[in-house]
Amino acid sequence: MNSNIKVIQPAGVLDGTQTHQFRGELDDIVNTGARVILIDLQNVTFMDSSGLAALVTAFKTVRSAGGKLCVCSVNQQVRMLFELTSMDRLFEIFADRDAFNETLNKV
Repeated sequence: MNSNIKVIQPAGVLDGTQTHQFRGELDDIVNTGARVILIDLQNVTFMDSSGLAALVTAFKTVRSAGGKLCVCSVNQQVRMLFELTSMDRLFEIFADRDAFNETLNKV
């Protein structure tokens, strides 16, 4: 994978207790100069509004650094949360990492 592309893969419940670690990991990756960040939610079993807020903050952080943030492998609960809050319009969502990589290879 290209060194300008980094993947963050949170696991379990993405809520208020997990967002601090998530944001720290994201800040570290942005500071290393990653241009594209993929948030792989395959191992996230549940996300609440705090988790969603962390993703929105991540999106803004990456965008302000001139990068791009994408999301993949969302489960039904997370997809419903995205749709109810219209965040599915904000985030570029891929079915899985293979779909993400396939899109990169076309560029």
